[in-house]
Amino acid sequence: MWKSIEKYDQVALYYINRVWENSFCDAVMPWLRQPLLWAPLYLFFIVLVFSNFGKKSWVWLLFIIATITLSDQMSSNLIKNYFARVRPCNDPFMLEYIYMRVKSCPGAFSFTSSHACNHFAIATFLIITLKNTFGNKIKWLWFWAFSICYAQMYMGVHYPIDIFGGAVLGLICGYITGTLSNKYGKLEIKDLSPVNVNP
Repeated sequence: MWKSIEKYDQVALYYINRVWENSFCDAVMPWLRQPLLWAPLYLFFIVLVFSNFGKKSWVWLLFIIATITLSDQMSSNLIKNYFARVRPCNDPFMLEYIYMRVKSCPGAFSFTSSHACNHFAIATFLIITLKNTFGNKIKWLWFWAFSICYAQMYMGVHYPIDIFGGAVLGLICGYITGTLSNKYGKLEIKDLSPVNVNP
């Protein structure tokens, strides 16, 4: 059964990497997967939380650190070493069909994608902990996480199943830490509007 799934996985990567290649993705995708590009976004959320939520911000910060640590350790050190799946850019068979758009292929295993796991974990954590402030508008972060995941496939360093598995694991990690953060230090902006008192 796995051979059949793997075949479809390889075909899907071929379409993403070669059939659907275009000049826009060639220019944008290499940048999307760079951690430093998103440093201002992370800083924005940290400043936003600390400027609005006071002491509870420290609880939130500790949980977001726990989110990143949990997702990275689960994906990079536990699951990857267990499945030991070779990346497409390190597979001689796949290199006949895809174009490696990175200067050098990472040596770590492929399943699950740590990029997918970490970014979906962060996105889910932020959505859960900030939904009372931003409502449904904050859900754009899931699209942000997906765009980074798509870049990983477009560059030829991960299969779609690697991305899917990492995204699911990240959703679980973000849900757990986000729920715990809300339990022990829920972020709520106090209503400062005047209280109406009936005479």
